[in-house]
Amino acid sequence: MGAVPSTPRQHQSDVTSSTTTVEYLMSTFIGEKSFPVASDFWQKLLLLPPLSLRSHTGQLLHACNLFAQNNPYTRHLAKILIHLSSCLQEVMSTSNASPAVYIKVINAAYISSVFLKHLIENSESEHFDELCLSLDENEPAEGFMRDQNVENLVMHSVLSFIGSIEVSPDTYFLHQELLSFMLVAMTTQLLSGPSPGRKDVHPFINAAMTQDSSLVSSVVRRLLLCYIMRPRVPDNAYIFSEGSQPGVLQRVGSAAATFMLLPFNYLVHSGGEGSRSPLADYSLQVLLVLIHYHRFIVSDEPITDTSDDSAMSESKLNSYLMNNPYCKALQSAKDIESPFIAVDRVDVEGNAHNGPLVRLPFASLFDTLGMCLADETAVLLLYSLIHGNSDFLEYVLVRTDLDTLLMPMLETLYNASKKTSNQIYMLLIVLLILSQDSSFNASIHKMTLTNVPWYQEHLLHQTTLGSLTVIILIRTVKYNLSKLRDVYLHTTCLATLANMAPHVHRLSAYASQRLVSLFYMLSRKYNKLAEHRGDKICMAKVNSVEPDSFAEDMSAELHIYTDFLRIVLEILNAILTYALPRNPEVVYAIMHRQEVFQPFKNHPRFNELIENIYTVLDFFNSRLDTQNVDGEWSVNKVLEFIIFNCRSWRGEGIKMFNQLHFSYEQESHPEEFFIPYVWQLVLARSGMSFNPGAINLFPVNLPEEIPYSTMPEKQMYEEDMNEHTHGRTIVGSVSI
Repeated sequence: MGAVPSTPRQHQSDVTSSTTTVEYLMSTFIGEKSFPVASDFWQKLLLLPPLSLRSHTGQLLHACNLFAQNNPYTRHLAKILIHLSSCLQEVMSTSNASPAVYIKVINAAYISSVFLKHLIENSESEHFDELCLSLDENEPAEGFMRDQNVENLVMHSVLSFIGSIEVSPDTYFLHQELLSFMLVAMTTQLLSGPSPGRKDVHPFINAAMTQDSSLVSSVVRRLLLCYIMRPRVPDNAYIFSEGSQPGVLQRVGSAAATFMLLPFNYLVHSGGEGSRSPLADYSLQVLLVLIHYHRFIVSDEPITDTSDDSAMSESKLNSYLMNNPYCKALQSAKDIESPFIAVDRVDVEGNAHNGPLVRLPFASLFDTLGMCLADETAVLLLYSLIHGNSDFLEYVLVRTDLDTLLMPMLETLYNASKKTSNQIYMLLIVLLILSQDSSFNASIHKMTLTNVPWYQEHLLHQTTLGSLTVIILIRTVKYNLSKLRDVYLHTTCLATLANMAPHVHRLSAYASQRLVSLFYMLSRKYNKLAEHRGDKICMAKVNSVEPDSFAEDMSAELHIYTDFLRIVLEILNAILTYALPRNPEVVYAIMHRQEVFQPFKNHPRFNELIENIYTVLDFFNSRLDTQNVDGEWSVNKVLEFIIFNCRSWRGEGIKMFNQLHFSYEQESHPEEFFIPYVWQLVLARSGMSFNPGAINLFPVNLPEEIPYSTMPEKQMYEEDMNEHTHGRTIVGSVSI
């Protein structure tokens, strides 16, 4: 046992001989014979040169099935993972590692990914016993301690490399292969349900969660730096060269990429819209999977403290959700330009942060996010930072070029019909969080935009960023009313507008018209619901029967639209109460459409707010009636009149109401939304296909007549995202 198979003699051309060698060694790897970790067989396998041989999907599937059949005896998956770890340690231990070591790492990571993915997506056991991540008791294992955990060993080595080695032309493909390996290794989550369970087993990502805080911090930092720097695939260079001859790893991709044709193309697929850095995309995808992972810890001790619902659940079963160290590292990250902060530090909530601090160039991160917000993964990263990291939120709020972030966000909302509902959902939450700050609301009205070329319905010339934000939010409400009909989206849009209202300055004519038009549109919906509800109740009384569930549902919807109308009236009141002299166009829009408010003057929920609007109308109408004007009143003349009379407005007769201030609160179990969402994004953008029949994390619709391996992966999972993510889980709530 342990003898190395002899390589077939090379009687043909070099290509034919090399091809035969590859096929021979691979057939040996997946075969019945077990080779010890110390066998020279592994060196021959991992030192295979890049070849143009590509296996058909059917051949690959046959090889994977054969490997799955023999792996419980050969334990070759565990052994190649041990070699992957060993080679990574060798690379990190010397500054001048030989090209052979690099190619061994790349091949080990690639081959592991191919067969590991097959074992995971075809696993039938809850604990992934098919992986056989241990060595046989009787097998010699030089350099490997039997009490070591294979998954912990390999994840520690992979994360150590990612966290300590900078990306360079020499290491670009190695970084990419290792990130791809991590994504494959963490796909065990796809087999679990959307809610983390106490019995869930995820060997590799759980191993990542147990790493020490210094390694976790370095990994988070390196992944974000890679995303910020966006290194490109090395151009016109042979990565490993020896003398005048091409090296073993060429610019067409890693040796692994030409070694065997995968049913997924994660090495060459660019996930982000307009992205030119696949490595940056993979770095972000790995980071998102890591920071949004949650798992249950089962304790033998009874749980007595259940005050924190977000950390504890089902206490009587002695289990709780573990704190995520990667999420914690991201949330505590500081700007590299900020003053030195002591190691022993406490955040605003009194939680101590021990270990090294993640320090990032916030300026570069801000600019990168602004450049990439057309991609949904960038939106999710922005949300994670804005919601979780108070330092980054504060940094964003003091920037004078908020258009860098807001313009791509608003353009995406403008194109809502082409986006997933979750992307719209996350962008609106980010806007709501930003609108909670009064300085943000004031500053966006001070920035003037020369033009907005992507807005097609109206020429927006010399409008403010604040006016554009109001226009897009109202447009989103109207789109949602006609297409999505999502109550939470309505609420979030209106809450953001309400937060902005007291700080509105020089709101444009078009934005003002849209605001009054919004009230009219909602009032029509309200009146229609009230009429239908009344008809149903009358019919029930005539027939001496109880109102049916349809009438009850209509009553609930009527109540919702009553709240919406009141919020819009609150928005108008806030502008008139606190910012009327600065917003003559709002006064003009209300005067122009004053008849839309008349039907609600006696409504018990609206009458006080309507009274304030009529106080303003009476003030300007009475003065307008006393004016002698030659000819008819033109728009410009009326506006000049309003501007002049705004100077004498003192707010007499206006009833003061408490300002509405809405805030975003994340639900107690956000992982039920984020874990499925992140994996949908990963599958749609990484190019990795996964057996849809094995996915339990989120629903997958796939036509039976189309084999999953032949359907475009991006299309498959993006269609699923559009169809199934809307309204599945509320990640947060809006509260006053």
